[in-house]
Amino acid sequence: MTDAASTVPGWKPLLLIVDDDPLITDTLVYSLSPAFEIVTSHSRPHCIELLRGLRRPPELALVDLGLPPFPHRPDEGFALIADLLGLSPSIKIVVLSGQGDAGNARHARALGAADFVAKPCSPGDLRAILRQALSYRALEKQQDTPLTTPLIGASPAIEKLKLQLQQYADSPFPVLIEGESGTGKEIVAGSYLHHHTQRGGKPFFALNCAAISPTLVEPTLFGYAKGAFTGATAAKSGYFEDAADGTLFLDEIGELPLELQAKLLRVLENGAFHRVGETQERLSRARIVAATNRDLRKEVKAGRFRADLYYRLSVCTVSVPPLREMGDDRLLLLDHFRHLYAAQAQRPAFEFSTEARECWSRYGFPGNVRELRNIVIRLTAKHPGRTVGRAELEAELDIQEEPAPAVPEVPPAAASRPDDLLEAAIARLRQPPFSLDRLLAETEQNYIEAALRLANGNVSQAARLLGINRTTLYNRMESSAREP
Repeated sequence: MTDAASTVPGWKPLLLIVDDDPLITDTLVYSLSPAFEIVTSHSRPHCIELLRGLRRPPELALVDLGLPPFPHRPDEGFALIADLLGLSPSIKIVVLSGQGDAGNARHARALGAADFVAKPCSPGDLRAILRQALSYRALEKQQDTPLTTPLIGASPAIEKLKLQLQQYADSPFPVLIEGESGTGKEIVAGSYLHHHTQRGGKPFFALNCAAISPTLVEPTLFGYAKGAFTGATAAKSGYFEDAADGTLFLDEIGELPLELQAKLLRVLENGAFHRVGETQERLSRARIVAATNRDLRKEVKAGRFRADLYYRLSVCTVSVPPLREMGDDRLLLLDHFRHLYAAQAQRPAFEFSTEARECWSRYGFPGNVRELRNIVIRLTAKHPGRTVGRAELEAELDIQEEPAPAVPEVPPAAASRPDDLLEAAIARLRQPPFSLDRLLAETEQNYIEAALRLANGNVSQAARLLGINRTTLYNRMESSAREP
């Protein structure tokens, strides 16, 4: 392990177990507690609340897919994988589930899970799998240095990103980094908007706004006076002071509570802030870099994000491309990581057959660079020094093979003519109030529900009916659930 705490006598890795069956949870705690410090949860909402209150983030998570309110479907478990990685990007997740078909296993790994284990599994085997996941984490920790990690690639998408970073690197203004989960936004912030700039030798502080309890965000950012609240036995500075004239990186800025967004806006406008419990005004010289995987424009329209803060943050906007838009950069990243992790594991690097390399080039990597790295680490552990064929590679990828169900054809008499559709649109526009955004959202939701009904709840088949990737469908379902 590379964590300093892991060298302390008696230290154990912290393991989070999420399962709604108390008997299974108790059994796992009994069998795994000699090797791990354990916390447990029974649902996705409870798990998120629990994590925000822990004194340290777990190194490992053991997650069931079938969680309430849908214990017979994998939806909540898949969503929790994304939540956990958003709250703690370095956590290693092992899925332990009775819903153990190959499609669920591949999709869980695509979302960022380190491994998938079907129930039942013996305690000895489970301990070995968790230790393996912990070793994966150690490999990543040796390589994860966001302040110096290079941007690998020569595709037009990466060249555009590099040009944007050159333009904004030494600017004093805030920068907003947009991009999907797993694209490496913290590396962009640390390496290219801090380390390789005039602020490179100055402090760099990072706060994940999604990973901290809303009640702790303000004292963490602004500091607090002695006696400001229960437990404040001494005055303490916050990140704005500690960052001095360096960089403060606010990851998942879309999760910042509305009441704190106004205070952040004030700091951005004139540098002024107060410690919690103080009236003395202080000034911050730190440069703010924020990141989000949400569409903040939609968040503004929904009333969840302040428009004035969004406009202040988005003066300089950087878009980190998803891996599917990076072409042959996927091969460059493959070669970089397979040699890197082989050297760190002190094993010979694996090779790809011609067919496997072609398959790799065509794969869309819905989990982006995080998924790519996890695949390379697993292949390094499983096939050191060997040539990996197409079949062995495809077992690691989120490739959907099930056929789409037959779709009932619409009888010609029921099909609307273009003129009928146009007249219907005109009639609707003549009956205000009208909202195109609401109409499109309702139409999308209706088609999603219809596809799920035709596919008997099978999300993979519903995605095929809709002509989109399964991960995209999950994201849209999640987005619809957040709409007011």
